[in-house]
Amino acid sequence: MSRVGGGAIVVVGDALLDVDLVGSASRLTPDAPVPVVEDIERRERPGGAALAAVIAAAAGSREVVLIAPFDSDEGAARLRELLAGRVRVIEVPASGGTAVKQRVRVGDHSVARLDSGAPVAALGALPDEARDAIRDAAAVLVADYGRGTTAAADVRKALASARGPVVWDPHPRGADPVRGVRLVTPNAAEAARVVSDVSGDGLAAVGARAEALIEQWGVGAVAVTMGARGALLSYGSGAPMVVPAVAVTGGDPCGAGDSFAASAALALAEGAVTGEAVAAAVAFASAFVARGGATTWDAADDAPNVVAEPGADGVIARVRAAGGTVVATGGCFDLLHPGHVATLRAARGLGDCLVVCINSDDSVRRLKGPSRPLVSAPDRARVLEALEFVDAVVVFEEDTPSAVLEWLRPDVWAKGGDYAGADLPEAEVLRTWGGQAVVLPYLDGHSTTALVERSRV
Repeated sequence: MSRVGGGAIVVVGDALLDVDLVGSASRLTPDAPVPVVEDIERRERPGGAALAAVIAAAAGSREVVLIAPFDSDEGAARLRELLAGRVRVIEVPASGGTAVKQRVRVGDHSVARLDSGAPVAALGALPDEARDAIRDAAAVLVADYGRGTTAAADVRKALASARGPVVWDPHPRGADPVRGVRLVTPNAAEAARVVSDVSGDGLAAVGARAEALIEQWGVGAVAVTMGARGALLSYGSGAPMVVPAVAVTGGDPCGAGDSFAASAALALAEGAVTGEAVAAAVAFASAFVARGGATTWDAADDAPNVVAEPGADGVIARVRAAGGTVVATGGCFDLLHPGHVATLRAARGLGDCLVVCINSDDSVRRLKGPSRPLVSAPDRARVLEALEFVDAVVVFEEDTPSAVLEWLRPDVWAKGGDYAGADLPEAEVLRTWGGQAVVLPYLDGHSTTALVERSRV
């Protein structure tokens, strides 16, 4: 992907204040079958278009500008504080109160949501600064949350004049996208509401709705997001492209749509074609959900030099929350053979999840020589993830897995091979948090090196 010129990512839409009221519940009220939530912790974060903006700012290197209505109430003041130093805000004067959405949660489960603020904001005139920012943006993301921003005539006129690609994330109560938009990203339920004469939820039905939306809206492409099934991209004719999602265990889907649209806009700004942008957005959204979704919007990334495939963090968090055992194993896994499969299956049987740590391509070359690996790290990870007894894969750059073990902190490190009775090199690292290194029986007569040698005969 070639990087194109400068310019900001401009996010236009309805900014919300999201609040999680997180507590514990161990009893029901005596007067109704509802839980009593106690020991409540209040967690605030940007929501709506504001969340999309901070996601884009954290994921890319370009300046991000948020153009949204702001009132003069307490909610707006808190939102400004949360956005300060993260994105540049161009405010559209508005009245009607800041939309505040409060989720009452017990652990990882929502039990109620409390909404405040007028359903539709009364907007003032779009500032000239906002109009200029939209026109000159490297890409524009419209994050519609149905509060009237996308229906304003001056906003629509400015969006129609944008020189860069426009990604439109629609809302059931929002206005139709401006004609000529590059990409619209409804979810499956939103697409079904607009195109109600197509029944079913199979790929054929989703594809038919996407084609109908392209014709109805006059846009370049529609990517219907389908949750765990990934996304279907249609250009209005021909076979659609389906991008499967990486399986995610646990996690929080809140904000997944915003992360998908933000990632697509970032990719288009860098010169990606629409199909590349959608593929990148599916991968990004899967990783976003696995990390905890919107609840981790301000979390610092303090991981070592490791590429975590989507799901690793979520899998480990889920198992630890349930008091389970995290097992990890590692190796090059260049050509997967029966010896690998036997070791991985045995390792998974030692606990409640298995994380496989694989050497990066550069690390394999240093260990095995310039002719290796035969299979690239992304492809090796995909093959391993397809095994039912592998829950997640991480790729590490170092020659030993010590750094990735410090990060993952598994309860058990399983090594396949003839190490019985020997003190594994990783054992000392695991002892620092009480982990245990173990050796698993190795299936004789199988090795990648032997396979390579036989292939040369």
